Amino acid sequence: MLRRLLTLASAIATIGVLPPAHASPAPAGTLRGRVDIRNVVMAPEPRPGISELGVDMAYEGMDRRRAVVYFETAPQPAFEEGGEMHATMKQENETFVPHVLAIRVGTVVDFPNADPFFHNVFSLSKAKRFDLGRYARGRSKSVRFDEPGIVRVFCDIHSHMNAFILVFAHRFFDATDGQGRYRIDQVPPGTYTLAAWYEGTVRQTRAVTVPPDGGTVDVDFAVR
Repeated sequence: MLRRLLTLASAIATIGVLPPAHASPAPAGTLRGRVDIRNVVMAPEPRPGISELGVDMAYEGMDRRRAVVYFETAPQPAFEEGGEMHATMKQENETFVPHVLAIRVGTVVDFPNADPFFHNVFSLSKAKRFDLGRYARGRSKSVRFDEPGIVRVFCDIHSHMNAFILVFAHRFFDATDGQGRYRIDQVPPGTYTLAAWYEGTVRQTRAVTVPPDGGTVDVDFAVR
């Protein structure tokens, strides 16, 4: 009897240390495409302050063609916890760079000043209110974004400076590149509503289906 008990105990211990069987990964798809912006929103005319007099600045209307494509309602796997997340929105040539930043909830955004004069970064948006005060070239301040929503960013010294930070509670989004292209990977099979956002407004939505076996689905937008 004792020998049988010892044999059973040994078998249970062996079962406990067996490596778990790994199920095959579920098929996933990729959404990709291009956002064609027909009417580009022009940047406001710069109005240099006293501190910029005599400073040679190269003003550029950066990033005004950047859009954000995202799921209006995301599948459950989208809400898995992520690691430490950081992003940067620089102040350069009296412009926030990038003009549009798309991030996940919990991301810390750094706001370094690369101009040879003071800037200020603030927002009165419902999703995140903050005021970093005025700080000089070479300094940087940070903000953690804990709630989803759209955050408008301004500088109280330079009225023409503005930017957008889109904060998502899921991972199914992408900001377009300089050619208007976007790509969203690891999308579970299913039907979703894909939105194209540009300069403060959702300009177009499209229903898109990722087939059961995954694969790549091309979805283009033309927005005005």
